[in-house]
This record gives sequence, C-alpha cells and structure tokens, in this order.
Amino acid sequence: MILHVINRRPAPLLIMLLIGAIALAASNLATHLPVDLWWQAISAPQDEQLDQLLVHYSWLPRMTMAWLCGATLALTGCVLQQALRNPLAEPATLGIASGAQLALSMATLWAPWLLVNGREWLALAGGGVALLLVFALAWRKAFSPLALILGGILVSLYFGAVNAGLMILHGQELGPLFIWGAGSLVQQDWQQVQFLLPRLLPALGILLLIRPLTLLGLEDSGARALGLSLNRSRLIALLLALWLSGCVVASVGMIGFIGLTAPSLCSMLGARRLRDRLLWSPLLGALLLWLTDLLVQRLEGFDGGFLPTGAATALVGAPLLIWLVQGLRLRGEAPRSSDNSTLPRHSSRTLLLGLALLLAATVLVALAFGAGPHGWTWSQGAMLDELLAWRAPRVLAAIGCGALLALAGCLIQRLTGNPLASPELLGISSGAAMGMLLALILLPAASNGALIGASTLGAVITFAALLALSRRDNFSPTQLLLVGIAVGALFDALLQILLANGDSRAQQMLNWMAGSTYRANEQTSWLLGVTLMLFGGLCLMLHRWLDILPLGEAATRGFGVSLRGSRLALLGLSALMTACATVVIGPLSFIGLLAPHLTRMLGLVRARAQLAGAILLGALVMVAADWLGRNVLYPYQMPAGLLAALIAGPYLMMQLWRR
Repeated sequence: MILHVINRRPAPLLIMLLIGAIALAASNLATHLPVDLWWQAISAPQDEQLDQLLVHYSWLPRMTMAWLCGATLALTGCVLQQALRNPLAEPATLGIASGAQLALSMATLWAPWLLVNGREWLALAGGGVALLLVFALAWRKAFSPLALILGGILVSLYFGAVNAGLMILHGQELGPLFIWGAGSLVQQDWQQVQFLLPRLLPALGILLLIRPLTLLGLEDSGARALGLSLNRSRLIALLLALWLSGCVVASVGMIGFIGLTAPSLCSMLGARRLRDRLLWSPLLGALLLWLTDLLVQRLEGFDGGFLPTGAATALVGAPLLIWLVQGLRLRGEAPRSSDNSTLPRHSSRTLLLGLALLLAATVLVALAFGAGPHGWTWSQGAMLDELLAWRAPRVLAAIGCGALLALAGCLIQRLTGNPLASPELLGISSGAAMGMLLALILLPAASNGALIGASTLGAVITFAALLALSRRDNFSPTQLLLVGIAVGALFDALLQILLANGDSRAQQMLNWMAGSTYRANEQTSWLLGVTLMLFGGLCLMLHRWLDILPLGEAATRGFGVSLRGSRLALLGLSALMTACATVVIGPLSFIGLLAPHLTRMLGLVRARAQLAGAILLGALVMVAADWLGRNVLYPYQMPAGLLAALIAGPYLMMQLWRR
C-alpha cells in the first residue's frame, strides 16, 4: 500500500526519509545541545565544552560514517545482484562477516602484533577468503542464486562454528571483538572517516562497468553474442565489490541487509534500468543506514550505547528478506540427490546390524573410557558406577538428539530432493534458539522449565510462519529454505546484540548453541528416548510417502498421495523432532545434513533403510563427538555439536562443490 502511495518512484521515498532523518537528528541533537550552539559545535567547538566536543568528534563523524557505509554497501549490493543475476546477493549473505571475524579472532589470539597497523587488512583478507570459498562452491552451477545462497550459509555456519569454539575457549580475550562484529558506528574522532574515504575512490570505476554490467543481466548466450567476456567482466565486478565491502567491514564491522534493501526498493519503485539503480541505491542506502543509526541513538542515548547499528539493520532486513522471497523465482535448481545403487535387502540388514554394533561399542567406550586427573583410564566396578551418574545422561542425550536431528534431516532431504537441506537451513533450530534467547533477556531468573517452554514456543512459531509464508507456493522447498535463512539471520542479530553488550548470559548461550550436553540430566535423557521411539516409529510408518514424493508431483498424485497434505505432515514431523532435540541440546549444526548423506553413501537409498541408518549414524556421530569433546582438550571441554560441525563442515562443502 505504501509503495502505491508514493507512486512507485524512488525520489518521493528519498524525500520522505530525508525529512524524517533530519527531524530525528535535530531532535536528538537538541536534547544535548542548545540550537544556538550547533554551528559553533560543528565548526569550532570550545575545548572546555564537553557537549560541543561530543558533537564535533563523535556525532558528526558517526553521521558521516553512516552516509559513507550505507551508500557503499547499497552500491556493492547493486553490483553483486547485477553481476550474479541474483536478487538476494549482497555482502551480508556471502559469508564476508564470518570470515572477517574469524581472521581477527585468530590474529588476536596468536598474532596480536598484526592488529597494530593491519586490522583492516586482516578483516579484508578473512572476508575475501570466505567470499572466494562461496564463489568456488557455486562455480559449477554458474553462480546460480540458490547455489550461492547455500554456499554462503555453509561457509557462514562453518566459520561461525570455529568462531564460537574460539569464543568458548578464550571468551575474555575475544569478547570485545563481538562489538565490532555486530557493526557499531560509534566514533571517537575523524580517524575512521579519513581511513575509509580515500579507499572508496575505486567505486568510481563502476562508471566504466555500466555497459558490461548491463550485459551481464542478460542470458549468457546473449551477452557472449554481443562480445562480452563473461568470466572476466564478472570477476572484475566481484573484485571491486569485495574491495568496497571489505573496507566497510574493516572500518565498522558488518552492517547487514543495506545492500539487499536499497537496490530492491529502488527496483520496486520504478528504477528498472541499471543506471537508475546505480544512482538511486547509494542515496537510499545512505539514508536508510543514517535513519537506523539515529533510531539506535534515540534508544540508547547520545553516544549510541551498546546497541550495534549493524544488528539493528538485520532486525529490519531479515523480515524484508522474507517478504522479498515471496513469489521469487530463482534461476537454477537445488542440487539433486545422486543416490548410489540400492543395496539388496539382506545387505541392508547386515549393514544396519554392523552400524548398531558400532554404536553399541562407541557407547561403551563413551561410558567407561576417558581422560582424568591421572591420565586415560578404563573405568570399571565402583568407579564406573560413580561415573555413570553424570556420563550416562550425556551419552543418552547425545543418542536421542543426534538421532532426532538425523531423522528430521532425512525427512527434509527426501521431501526437497536436496541433499544439502537440513533443520538448520529451514530456521527451525534458530527459532527454538531465539525463544530461549528472548527468555534469557526478558526473564533473567528463568527456570530450566521456562527456558524449555520458550524454546519449544519459538520452534512452533517458526514452523507456523514457514507454513504461512510457503502456502501460496504449495510449500515449495526452495521458498522454505530461503525463509529459513532469513529466520536464522534474525536470530543472529539478536545474539549479536547480547554478545556486544557483554552480558554474562552470553557464554551460557554460546555453550548451549554449540550443542553442549552439559544441561542433560536423567529426566531429559529418558524423555528424549521416549520421544525418539515415538517419532522414529511414525517416520517408519510413513516410509511409503518418502519413497513416492521424490518421483514428482504427477507420480505422487497417481499413487493417490496428497502432495500438499503429505508435505505438510512431513514438515510438521521434522519441525517437532528438531524442536525436541534443540530445547535439550541446542541448535546443532550439520548433523541433520551429514547423517542422511552418509546413509546414501553407504547405499541405504530406500526410505525405510535410510531412516534406520540415519538414526544409527546420527546417534553414532553425536556420541563420538561428545566423547571427543569431553576428552581431547581435558580438563577443558568442547561442545559436541560444535565439534561435529568442525568435522563435518569441510566434507559438506566439498559435496556442494562436486554437485
């Protein structure tokens, strides 16, 4: 409705935003400095007047940085979207932030001397490595939008897992980095402006790329027919975008979604030609970021406090991403499953029996063997009885959560035909985690029961939103994945705010997020066991649906199966299993991806055999990861889900590259 009111032209919207931003800026400034002193504070502040000094050396540079960063990110997003023909491409969706954070974290711990004069280059290098890795994963798919999105999420999850592990082991040393990572525009002088401004001059080179970028918007055959070198032109555009976004990240951290929001709004408001979008997008991006930062200042005080502007933009940008993917038709398909030959029934039974025996042996080792004050010990007798009181609940929780997430991943992968789909990508795990995070913020003294209830509510609300947003497209797998990604981004923004404020609950949240079994007790372990038997039995009963659905819509209807009803039931079952596992052990990464894929690698292709294999492999991987996490760094401990992610991440990225 608003878009129709402003007559689908960028100029009226820009004028409205400019008027609103100026009014808000004047209001913020008037609360701290009389109007008759404004010009003096801007031009020549008196040394003894603190308010005037704050205006000149904090407020003005902060406003300038908002303009520069907003315009640069919007321009970068416009270039990336045109070069990759991907309406969702922008620096925040391509892994730059996680790569930059990881580079700075590693330098802080092991090479702090590099931070003295080279922090921006470290951030640029880390973001560049992440971006190049995403491009490498999508290269074989000709940079199709879905391949880029999946690659960006995998890289972000993996780099984020490494960052989380370093944060858990070195929380005190790395805590301040999360303020930077959340995108803070707070300035103390003009130094960052002087650093950033000359480094943005290469943006003028985009004027020379207007024709190649325009041709890149065509189909490849048409662009080649007009004499364009696709790979060279695309590479130049990507390198320029990497440089510009890397400079912004190095200066203020990650400011998310400005590069998505501004070009998308300009396009919807009538700026269809590339020249128009390159003109209007930077102006709109500068105004959007400035207005967001002014609202942050109003909420937190004159100096912006500890509410990072980057996280605030993500809180707005994630819902916008959900809105944009509605009705979006992405070029390229999700990677399809390339199953191995199906094993004969007797061979499948033999393999499953072998996996069951291997799981039993692993459980035995996890319960009886481990590191202690006197070295590695095989416990037995009275010592084993004492250790079982705290080891057994953790092992049982690992079995239950690993199996439930593997089952959920198996259902989602068979439903979508995409071997890289998982509960993490659908956002259900993030929804459960968001519920717990909000409970920790709003109810500081919340009991375990309240936290579990909040997590369950978050998962249920997320699932309901997925259904509501995907109903128009008949629960399209691609739409579900994109909406899930947006939900995950929203949760990450809330977590960044908590971490940036140095909240004491942040460490607890990190441990839980990483897949820790610390919170497991006898009651929750047995409850997980009962849940696994119930849902596992339901999944096995629905094996016929799972065999039929991958055959396509026509075949599914031909067999008398309701496509809409079967998808809804399977999605609901996967959401419930994910929620049950997440509320106990946290939003694990990669288990829902890895276990179903390994079952296919072993030849367990038919639904019933794959479900049984996923249960055994999910439990096996989680028990092994929990045991390694408890013993490898003894007396320190690494959460099981985090360790599983560190092991599985490179393998899964290799599989995406191969497909």
